[in-house]
Amino acid sequence: MFTHKFGIEVEFTGITREKAAGVAAEYLHGSARYSGGYYEAYEVTAPDGRVWKFMYDGSIRCQKKKNRRTVGAGSSYSVEMVSPILSYYEDIGNIQSLIRRLRKAGGFTNNTCGIHIHLDGGEHTPRSIRNFINLIASRNDLFYKAFQIAPDRMNYCKKMDAYLVEQMNRLKPKTFGQIERIWYEKYCGNRNSHYHQSRYHFLNLHSFFHGHHTVELRGFNSELHAGKVRAYIVFALALNHQALTQKSAFYHKVQAENEKFAMRTYLNRIGFIGGEFKSCREHLYKHLDGNAAWRYGSRENVRSHIGNGGNAHEG
Repeated sequence: MFTHKFGIEVEFTGITREKAAGVAAEYLHGSARYSGGYYEAYEVTAPDGRVWKFMYDGSIRCQKKKNRRTVGAGSSYSVEMVSPILSYYEDIGNIQSLIRRLRKAGGFTNNTCGIHIHLDGGEHTPRSIRNFINLIASRNDLFYKAFQIAPDRMNYCKKMDAYLVEQMNRLKPKTFGQIERIWYEKYCGNRNSHYHQSRYHFLNLHSFFHGHHTVELRGFNSELHAGKVRAYIVFALALNHQALTQKSAFYHKVQAENEKFAMRTYLNRIGFIGGEFKSCREHLYKHLDGNAAWRYGSRENVRSHIGNGGNAHEG
């Protein structure tokens, strides 16, 4: 699942775009320059030729620290770090180290900041796109609680549209053209517009049809915590792999009486297995209720359930 290329966008404030670019240039042993344009961007070119961008984003509430207090700041403190195309094994260490350095330099996030992960769409088929829609729609509530998506970000990260899900499963489109018509059916306006309203969902397919042919996941609050950023990347790659490889995925709303257990078993199923991913699992079910180890919450509840004729298996 780690063979697929991806890119990441991390929004934050606390330092200026110029300073953030300087931090990145120093760490990457690259060169920084102001490229300007609508996004008032700074670009950092690494020795391998890849370019990291630090851009303005109007949705970010700009802040900085002054005398240990958080105060308002000018627009130069709006920072969206846009990575080049990345590979997990080659780049995850650099991503985490760069995140740590940006935090140490004074960067921080607030509830207007998000993380967006773009996944290479080159191997996707109409079947795998339908799988992606159903996998996320079935776990809308579980994912939104797990990721603690802030109310301030809901307009930029909506749940899967019920009408879209219904149409996808009723019509069972077999071509990208059919999927595209369903995706845009409820929207007006120019589909070639970068800021088309259809993009503001947990799963964004506007970038697939009229962007860089990527599947974008927008359901993450921004963090300058290296472990959480890694957990989000692993989750995105694992979910993408499941959509690509599963023969079919049907929509069924997951009812989780024990949210932590439901999330843990799902993560295990999509590849979060073993000690390597222990911290990732813990980050992803930290905010859920229940007990990750026991389906019915505790040993006592398991015994009670068995006594009532229930099934104590975890699956």
